[in-house]
Amino acid sequence: MDLKGRDFLKLLDFTAEEITYLLDLAADLKAKKKQGIPVDMHRGKNVALIFEKTSTRTRCAFEVAAHDLGMGTTYLDPSGSQIGKKESIADTARVLSSMFEGIEYRGFGQDIVEELAKYSKVPVWNGLTNEFHPTQMLADLLTIREHFGHVKGIKLTYMGDARYNMGNSWMVACAKMGMHFTACTTAKYFPDSELVETCRAIAAETGATITLTEDVAEGTKGADVVYTDVWVSMGEPDEIWTERIHDLMPYQVNKAAMDNAGENAIFMHCLPAFHDLNTKIGVQIAEKFGITEMEVTDEVFESPQSLVFEEAENRMHTIKAVMAATL
Repeated sequence: MDLKGRDFLKLLDFTAEEITYLLDLAADLKAKKKQGIPVDMHRGKNVALIFEKTSTRTRCAFEVAAHDLGMGTTYLDPSGSQIGKKESIADTARVLSSMFEGIEYRGFGQDIVEELAKYSKVPVWNGLTNEFHPTQMLADLLTIREHFGHVKGIKLTYMGDARYNMGNSWMVACAKMGMHFTACTTAKYFPDSELVETCRAIAAETGATITLTEDVAEGTKGADVVYTDVWVSMGEPDEIWTERIHDLMPYQVNKAAMDNAGENAIFMHCLPAFHDLNTKIGVQIAEKFGITEMEVTDEVFESPQSLVFEEAENRMHTIKAVMAATL
């Protein structure tokens, strides 16, 4: 399968076969990494990493993956680029694509990364936008496949705020891969209705199902994977916390939810997670709202059912596959 020159902006742009190819390639690259076998087939190339939103996992995954492939990286943080401020998106794309073989973007609207790709002469990769997080999906799908041996037919329940990148991306991934997606949250936090219909049309061809429910017992029953994310995204104002905690606390992933899913269910989270008081924000939340855990309890996060750190490692292997395949 030839994906050379392709952008990686959202999973809607890829077939199930192409996604499976990337997972297979990631698994092969991961095995070689464990065995100490070099994979530096892109030696001498360079990639630009634009981070309008900071990150631990995404930055490290791209930098290590690029290094393993033999490439150099230039990291542009929010203060290190004029993108959208003194220089247009189009001009930025044309400048960077004259110097680099690939461009990663992590930031705000999907329209930004789409415009970068439109004017770039080299592949552009989406490291996260408000609407989609496709590299996270590949890591999560690989983790699920490693654990269960397959992804088709897996029932995944997403709890919490399903309106943004993670809820959207999981609904798309499940539709594409023949999985069963459930958004379990109060109705105001359901995914966009137009995207729901798009995914249901895809699901009709793949055997997937798309379910929206406000009932935790119904939504988690028999789930293979229970997934959540932070309730307040980067850049949202502080006053949002009160509203989100009030609305979403019933959808916290706790032992009762996992027990209802079943003993073979796994817990996943794209991280970071507010599951204890070991972060400054965690302490602030406790002082202001009187709670010590948010979207997931520490009991679940630290349980044998939790695969969050295996999932985090797989960010690097799947990002490496995306770069290796598209350059």
